[in-house]
Amino acid sequence: MFKIEHLSNAKSDLVKVAGEFVLDAPFAKVLLVNDDSGIAAPVFEALKTPGNEDFRLQCAGTLCEGLAEVSRKDVGAILLNLSLPDSQGRETFDKLFAVVPETPILILGEADREDVAMLAVKAGAQDYLMPSHLDAYSLSRALRNAIERKAIEDALYIEKERALVTLNSIGDAVLCTDVAGKVTYMNLVAETMTGWPRSEAIGKPLREVFRIIDGATRAAARDPLEMAVEQNRTVGLTVNCVLVRRDGFESAIEDSAAPIHDRSGRIIGAVIVFHDVSAARAMAMQMAYSAQHDLVTNLPNRLLLNDRISQAISLAERQKSLVGVLFLDLDNFKYINDTLGHAVGDGLLKSLANKLVSTLRASDTVSRQGGDEFVVLLSSIDSRDSAKESATRILRALNEPQIVEEQTLSITGSLGISVYPDDGRDTETLLKHADVAMYEAKDKGRNNFQFFKSQMTEKALERRTVENSLRHALEQEEFVLHYQPKIELKTGTITGVEALIRWRRPGQGIASPTSFVPVAEECGLIVTIGKWVLREACRQGQEWRSLGLPGLSVAVNVSAVEFSDPGFVDGVRATLAQTGFEAGNLEIELTEGVLMKDVPVAAAVLLELKRMGVRLTIDDFGTGYSSLSYLQEFPIDSLKIDRSFVQKISAVPNDSLLVDAIIKLAGSLKLVVVAEGIETEEQRLYLLSLDCAEGQGFLFSHPVPAEELTEVLLQSAQTAA
Repeated sequence: MFKIEHLSNAKSDLVKVAGEFVLDAPFAKVLLVNDDSGIAAPVFEALKTPGNEDFRLQCAGTLCEGLAEVSRKDVGAILLNLSLPDSQGRETFDKLFAVVPETPILILGEADREDVAMLAVKAGAQDYLMPSHLDAYSLSRALRNAIERKAIEDALYIEKERALVTLNSIGDAVLCTDVAGKVTYMNLVAETMTGWPRSEAIGKPLREVFRIIDGATRAAARDPLEMAVEQNRTVGLTVNCVLVRRDGFESAIEDSAAPIHDRSGRIIGAVIVFHDVSAARAMAMQMAYSAQHDLVTNLPNRLLLNDRISQAISLAERQKSLVGVLFLDLDNFKYINDTLGHAVGDGLLKSLANKLVSTLRASDTVSRQGGDEFVVLLSSIDSRDSAKESATRILRALNEPQIVEEQTLSITGSLGISVYPDDGRDTETLLKHADVAMYEAKDKGRNNFQFFKSQMTEKALERRTVENSLRHALEQEEFVLHYQPKIELKTGTITGVEALIRWRRPGQGIASPTSFVPVAEECGLIVTIGKWVLREACRQGQEWRSLGLPGLSVAVNVSAVEFSDPGFVDGVRATLAQTGFEAGNLEIELTEGVLMKDVPVAAAVLLELKRMGVRLTIDDFGTGYSSLSYLQEFPIDSLKIDRSFVQKISAVPNDSLLVDAIIKLAGSLKLVVVAEGIETEEQRLYLLSLDCAEGQGFLFSHPVPAEELTEVLLQSAQTAA
């Protein structure tokens, strides 16, 4: 007689049966839950018969042990004796089935209790085996059938779930009927579009749930599923088909219907797939318009303009006439957009668009290219003077005050002009050359126009090269700050430094700010670069402070683009917090032009900075706007006399009157005066005689790297000590 050693005594990956160890191979695991050796012996003999090596037998003598084993989730099938020491009869199956309903269970029936085994099968068991069926053939066949059947059921269930999830996830509505035309299935989209919940729609005639009419005649449309069944093919509806929802709401739909066949090819129903095209049609119309027009100004956009330029060139070629292309860029539009908001910016663009259209001929085309760029096409002109006259009218119209949302705005523009055929014989070339000429107009002071000249191309190419290189300069850590000391003229003591950006262009050495800052301002990169300068200057200032130089101020120049950025003040506050640098040691330098663009806004920003403790300086004083009357409105700490005035200091009194006036004005307003560009001892002494407090210039030091200046600062500190 075989003796079964229960699972609780099994070792590692071996199962011990009748004193023999059977290798726990990675095959189908069969769990025998049984305490009757009369049943266990034939089961073991059957499964160790050649041909049944793909079964691996595990044994449990009680229901409790069986439940513990099935919790491991690797059992392929269970052979269950309903009579166990800790459970009897149908209850044994119910307890096991409740835990592993997904695992096939075969009941090991007793000859005199077959009825109990049959009840278990009705309750969910796969099958039952009587003692006479525990031979090698019958048992292995029953196990294989049970495992395969369960695998097929699982696969079908997964496939069904996948299909249902897919149908409920797609954007189209899906509705199915039987051959009699009654609804058998609806996905979630179909429920929404018809207004019928699936639970109510199932079994109802399709015409009641899926009400469609002809959008033109309002007559009932023919049932597409009926047509699909009759013709035994996929059919579609007309484009003007309208679905009437249960509550009466109508929507345009497109659909197709197809018959459903059984295995033998017999039609057993139909399926219709449909979707709402109301929004799609409206969007298509909008997209068609947007494809050719600017949505803000309603002017033709780049696509339509290119087509019109091509047509104008073809006509000019036949008529031997000229075509003018004017590229217009608004000056300082970004400042208005950033400070007054996009609504005002868009309003200004609309106002300017109307002015441009009214200024030109009906045969001309005004196009917005995006941002603050416009292109004007002058078709069939007789001379370059005609283009010049149009450009003059455009600039004059731009210079007129624009009233937008109760605000009076002033703006100028820079115009570049190219003329067919001299400056290009195709659309792309004419646009490119007009763009190049526009940048030349900007370089010449803005608010003017320039005709394209061939020598401009090289200059424009260099500008674009600089712009492209700038976009990677920060990532590549190519920027560096040099520092120029600020000196107390009376004692020669270093009171502060000015941070000046330099660009180490690969293969080109150190580039000065004048070679790249204007480009950075034009393309919008100056804000990002300026944030880096501020952060690096504060970091270096904090490092000097840690070396025992606590009173050293660090000055940073801020451009108009940076100052008008909405996040400027918060950026300064965040930088000071991140670096730990004291606000009182940070000095921000701004030109008169920056402050005078919008005095109320500038005053508000300066006040916020002043509340933080930041020192404020007007740089290049006397070279910009006449802002003397506004000095008292701004919380300024100091003025910097521009180097051009310092260079004129001489023994001739008239050459130095302006310097004298600035110093006296600053004194009356209790402002510190700093003279820039001091290069000679004569200049220093003269400024000192006028009570100018501080100065900068080559007489004292060129701008130098931080490491070099650190040594100078430490030596000065030691000397002073």
